[in-house]
Amino acid sequence: MDMDGVLVHEEQAIPGADRFIARLRERGTRFLVLTNNSIYTRRDLAARLRASGLDVPEESIWTSALATARFLRDQRPGGSAFVIGEAGLTTALHQAGYTLTDRSPDYVVLGETRTYSFERITHAIRLIDRGARFIATNPDATGPSVDGPLPATGSVAALVSRATGREPYFVGKPNPLMMRSALNAIDAHSETAAMIGDRMDTDVVSGLEAGMETILVLTGVTTAEDAERHPYRASRIVASIAELLPELD
Repeated sequence: MDMDGVLVHEEQAIPGADRFIARLRERGTRFLVLTNNSIYTRRDLAARLRASGLDVPEESIWTSALATARFLRDQRPGGSAFVIGEAGLTTALHQAGYTLTDRSPDYVVLGETRTYSFERITHAIRLIDRGARFIATNPDATGPSVDGPLPATGSVAALVSRATGREPYFVGKPNPLMMRSALNAIDAHSETAAMIGDRMDTDVVSGLEAGMETILVLTGVTTAEDAERHPYRASRIVASIAELLPELD
């Protein structure tokens, strides 16, 4: 399941989310909370969810940073990267055996941060021009905040692409790679798994392309009317995650 818009909204738990998570754990049902946000480590996110009243073990959290690190480890084991991002991304890459460097890296890896540096973006552009491969954790153009939308990874990636003429490879949703890595992390199969999300263009489409059942909740950014405008449909649309509770009894 997605996190923002499904379990929490502006760091407040969505009604019924605590009971849904508790019921999954009581039943021993394997689950992952997915997020395209690469700022935080799993431990950080578990603590933030706990502060919102949701008890989610850190091993039940999967981020675009973890998916990116696993992808790079498989593509080029023991490689190097110049990273624009926060602890969630740098920690994942270190754990994958990567060296972080600003000199002739194999990859430039762009993730989420609240302190984008003009100097580091400029350096990333020059490294890509010299041959570094361009990776971004996710294509989200904006992210949520209490005060309104914030520019996110996709927006900064567009800036770098415009300057270099090179498009990044996006690892996070809606890339099915993110879904497959999540399924592998809990030893699950798409035929017996469902994706719960609040966005048609990331959550639902990535679930569909991974062969999963898809459930759209209307507690996030997508309305029922918005959902009808897309050329693909969710398996089901529900008002909120609380509506799924009877199915866990």
